[in-house]
Amino acid sequence: MNAALLHTEVQEFISENYEKDLARLVFKGSPFDGISARELGTQLSGKRKAEKKLPTWFMKKGVLYPPTLNLEQTSSETTARYKASLLKGHLLVDLTGGFGIDSYFFSSHFEKVVHCELDPELSEIVAHNSSLLEAGNIQTYVGNGLDYLKNCSKPIDWIFVDPSRRDTAGGRVFQLSDCLPNVPEHLGLLFSKAPNILVKTSPLLDLQAGILALEKVRQIQVIAVRNEVKELLWFLSETPSEKISIKTLNFKKKEVEVYENYFRTAPEVNYSVPLTYLYEPNAAIMKSGLADALGEEFDLLKLHPNSQLFTSEKLLNFPGRRFHILERLPYSRKKLKKALNFDQAHIATRNFPESVASLRKQLKLKDGGEHYLFFTTTGRDEKVVLICKKII
Repeated sequence: MNAALLHTEVQEFISENYEKDLARLVFKGSPFDGISARELGTQLSGKRKAEKKLPTWFMKKGVLYPPTLNLEQTSSETTARYKASLLKGHLLVDLTGGFGIDSYFFSSHFEKVVHCELDPELSEIVAHNSSLLEAGNIQTYVGNGLDYLKNCSKPIDWIFVDPSRRDTAGGRVFQLSDCLPNVPEHLGLLFSKAPNILVKTSPLLDLQAGILALEKVRQIQVIAVRNEVKELLWFLSETPSEKISIKTLNFKKKEVEVYENYFRTAPEVNYSVPLTYLYEPNAAIMKSGLADALGEEFDLLKLHPNSQLFTSEKLLNFPGRRFHILERLPYSRKKLKKALNFDQAHIATRNFPESVASLRKQLKLKDGGEHYLFFTTTGRDEKVVLICKKII
C-alpha cells in the first residue's frame, strides 16, 4: 500500500477527476512524486466503480481501492448488507476476504470478524479502510484462510467463503471444484471448526450440481439486484434438512420481491392460450427453478412448457413483470408490419426461433416506448406475437 496516495492533494485530485477519461489521464502520467500512473489509475477507476456499487466507501475520504479484478469480484453494498443481516454470533471467519466488503458488514453482527487474504497489499488496504470506517473488530490475517482454520483453537460460529472464480491463467470458472479454495474438498475441515458455513458462488452454478457437491445444504438463496442475478448463497449445516429451502430475492429501487419454496417440488402445471394479463417471473425465480411452483401458487396458467410466461384473466400482485395484453397476433412478417401502428417498442423473445436483433431489423422498430412485443410459442406450438403494455 502506497501511503502517498493518502496525501490531501492526491485525494482531492482523485475526487475531482474520477469521472474523466481515465485512459487519457493515465497516459499523461502521474503529477505526483512517489505515485505511479498505474497506482493513480487504480484509485480513479476504483472510486468510479464504488459510486454506485459501494456508496459507503465512495463517500468516505481517504478510502483506498484495490485493482479492478478485486472490485469486480466483491459483493455490492446491497447484497453484503443483506447477507450480514442473516448471521450473528461471537466469531465469524471470512475465509476469502478480498476487498473486505462482506467482512465490514458482518462486523456489525459479530463481536469479532477475521478477514483472511492471501495478498499482503490487499490485506493492508482492508485494514486501513476498516480503521477509517471505524470497524475496529475486524482482524486481518495475511495468508491462506484454510491455514488459519487449521491453527485456530477458538470456537467459530460461522465460516463465510467466497471462492475465487479465476483459474491460474486468469480465466473465469464457476464449478466449485475449479474455484479456490475447493470448498467440497475441505468440508471436513470447515465443519470441524464451525457448525455453520455460508458459501457464496457464481450465479452460473447449477443448483443441482451445487447441492451434490456441497452435500450438507439446508437452504439456497438466489440474490438479484434490479432483475439481474448477482450471487447464490448456500447455507450449510452439519445436519442438513430433508427438504432444501430455496429463497429468492430481487432488490428493486423501492422494494424487495421475495419468494420461497422447496427444491424439486413437482407442481401441477396447467396451460392456456394468452388471456388478459401476462406474467414473467423475476430473474431470481427463473434461476431458482421455482417458476412452475410460483405459477401453481398464484393460480396462473402457463403458455408453453418451454417458456416461463404465465397468463390469467385477473390482475395479481406478482414477483416479476406484469403486462396487459392488448392484442394477440399470429406471427407473420407481412401482416405484423401492417398491424403495427408505432415505430418504437421493447422486443422480447421467449421460446421463439428468431433473435431480438433480427426481429427489430425486419420490423424496423426502434427500442423503447410504451409497447412491449413478446414473440413466443403457445402450447399448441403456434408462433404468436403479444402486443402488451407494462403494468407498474
